[in-house]
Amino acid sequence: MEKEEKQAVLVASLSADKPEIKKAPGFNPNLIGAIADEVSRTLMSRLPGMLVHKRRKKKQKKLKIENGIFLDTSAIIDGRIFDLIYLGLMTGIIVIPASILLELKRIADSQDTIKRERGRKGLEALEKLKKTKKMKVMILSEHEEKIFNGQQVDEKLIKMSKMHKGKVITCDYNLEKKATIENVTAININALANCLKVIAVPGDSMHIKISHVGKDPSQGVGYLDDGTMLVVESGSHFIGKELDVVVARVIQTASGKILFAKKI
Repeated sequence: MEKEEKQAVLVASLSADKPEIKKAPGFNPNLIGAIADEVSRTLMSRLPGMLVHKRRKKKQKKLKIENGIFLDTSAIIDGRIFDLIYLGLMTGIIVIPASILLELKRIADSQDTIKRERGRKGLEALEKLKKTKKMKVMILSEHEEKIFNGQQVDEKLIKMSKMHKGKVITCDYNLEKKATIENVTAININALANCLKVIAVPGDSMHIKISHVGKDPSQGVGYLDDGTMLVVESGSHFIGKELDVVVARVIQTASGKILFAKKI
C-alpha cells in the first residue's frame, strides 16, 4: 500500500507542474466566407493588369474600288479617253496602277523624241485630270499590287481589274482580247471610235477635199471629219480641191470602213 501511495503522490505532483493547455478560440464561418469573397473580388479586379497580353495585329482593310476604270499606257498616251471624261460620258474612279505609271514615266524619259513627247503628254493629261477633279483619280501603290509581282504589266492590269470588278480601257488589241478571255470588260478606244463614225450608204452625197492619189493612179483620196477614208474614182486630177461626190459602195475592213464615190 505504501508503494501505491507514493506513486499516486508522484503523479499528482507531475500534473501540478504541467501548464494548462488553453483551447484556441473558434472563428465564425460567416466571417470566413465574407473574407474569402472580398479577397477573390480584389484578385479578380487586379488580375487583368497583372497578365501580359499579346497585342493583336491590326488587320489591314481590304482595298475596295467601286466602278473602277483601269487605264493602260496606250489609252493614256492616246488621249481620247480624256475627251470622253470631260464630256461627262464616264462615271466611276479612274485607277492607275503603279506599274502603269512607271511604264509611262519610262516612255516620257525615252531617247526617242516622239515617244518622249507622247509620254509627257500622257503624264500632263493625268495631272490635269487630277486638278480639274472631273473624276476621281486613284494611283495604286506598289504595295497594293505586290501580290502580282513577277507578272507582265498587262497581266497585272487585268488581274487587278478582275479583283476589283472594274473595266479596262485600252488601245491595245491584244490586251483587249486577253481581258475578254479573263472575263474582264475591256473597251478598246479604236473600236469605240469606229462605232461613232458617220454611217454612210450608197447614194449619199458628200462634199470632200481630195488629199492625195489612191492605189490606182486615177483615184483621189479624201477623209471625212471622223477619219473615214473616201476614195473618189477619177479624182486624182483634183488633188487639193473640193468636190461634190456621191457614195457608190461601202467596204468594211478590220481597220474601219472605206467609202468609194463618184464625182457628181
